[in-house]
Amino acid sequence: MDFDVLAFGAKGDGMTNDTAAIQETIDRCYQEGGGRVILESGKTFYSGSLILKPYVELHIKRGAVLKASGDLSAYFRPNCGLRDEGIDRIGTPVTLKPSYAFLYAKDADGIAISGGGIIDGNCYAFVHRVSPYYVTGDLYPRPTMIYLEHCNHITVKDVTLQNAPFWTLHPAGCEDVLISQIRILNPLDVANSDGIDPDHSSNVRILGCHIVCADDAICLKSSAGNMEYGSTKNVVIADCTLVSTSAAVKIGTEGTGNFENILVHDCIISDSNRGISIQIRDGGSVRNVSFSNIRIDTRRFADCWWGCGEPIAVSSFNRDEQTPSGIVENILFDNILCNSENGVFIAGGPEYKVRNIRMRHVDVELSTKSKWPKGQYDIRPGAGMGIEKTKTAGFMLRNVDGAVLTDCSVVIHDNEDGCFGNAFETHECRGVKI
Repeated sequence: MDFDVLAFGAKGDGMTNDTAAIQETIDRCYQEGGGRVILESGKTFYSGSLILKPYVELHIKRGAVLKASGDLSAYFRPNCGLRDEGIDRIGTPVTLKPSYAFLYAKDADGIAISGGGIIDGNCYAFVHRVSPYYVTGDLYPRPTMIYLEHCNHITVKDVTLQNAPFWTLHPAGCEDVLISQIRILNPLDVANSDGIDPDHSSNVRILGCHIVCADDAICLKSSAGNMEYGSTKNVVIADCTLVSTSAAVKIGTEGTGNFENILVHDCIISDSNRGISIQIRDGGSVRNVSFSNIRIDTRRFADCWWGCGEPIAVSSFNRDEQTPSGIVENILFDNILCNSENGVFIAGGPEYKVRNIRMRHVDVELSTKSKWPKGQYDIRPGAGMGIEKTKTAGFMLRNVDGAVLTDCSVVIHDNEDGCFGNAFETHECRGVKI
């Protein structure tokens, strides 16, 4: 059954506050047993926070725009009753869960967002410029565009999400998540505007998406704020094109819980600060992950973003003296072609927390692409961690327990400044076969 928001009083003129009309439509649809809430083509619906309900599909037709309010008081605070974890820069209590959300649902099974239209997060209403390379805001965390908590059997498809002021799409504690054929188009200077952040979620499929964003494009998390839910596991990422000022595909840095059984294949990563990153700094471990048939093109954006142009970076370091990091093991890289300003970097610290790494047909071409210095590795964050200056190797392995590299290659171009060093380099490793 279809419910048109215009019939409930929405204007869609881009100026009128349509929050109440859209929310009433969603509520009526839910009361009638579910169906589609329609936002018609050719209209811009300006709205504050909306709460999605079980078995309701928010259908934004092609040519329609749902634009988020620039007034923070119009936003729902889903976790304001939780224990505070400090005060942000404008005096608002901060919790370990999202503080504000534009589209929000909890315990709402069977929801969907679809239709070919646009959801606009109005990011520049919440940020200001702090350098030529990025903007940020006095409020942290700023509003998450879509936060779905403990919702099962959910679908997000065929929509464009743009201008997110913070994370764009954050399913947390969800089971059976399908994200298909969506576009995420965020400015490359808005800090923390991650694309998709599955968090403590399972049976997740991210298929056929195009994502451009400042910060991580697809980042699997297992955050401290949602530890009441299980591991992040059984995830498939396929047929995506990704551009990121940080890591295009990342596991961590928020890794309080575990990650397991993850497949990433047939993707193209271009013009990114880092390609693939497994970055463990907390107690959670990563096991049984496969990356295959991926093309990676990286360059360094600026030193305000983590990464120095590494196409593949795998590391496990303690966040601080009180927070030992977890194990990274059973990781496969197969048929990966890299054209980058840095080489593959795999490091586990003296405790040998990175184990059983296999690389087959991983080809690395090193060349200069940006104005930024070469001959550096970025090992932030962590106790005493920073940017280390040393000659770049095609493959750099440190404190790795068990690695096999088969049919891999390194080609070095334009090394006039001598920043590029050995093709393969190992330090304090055991059980490495090349």
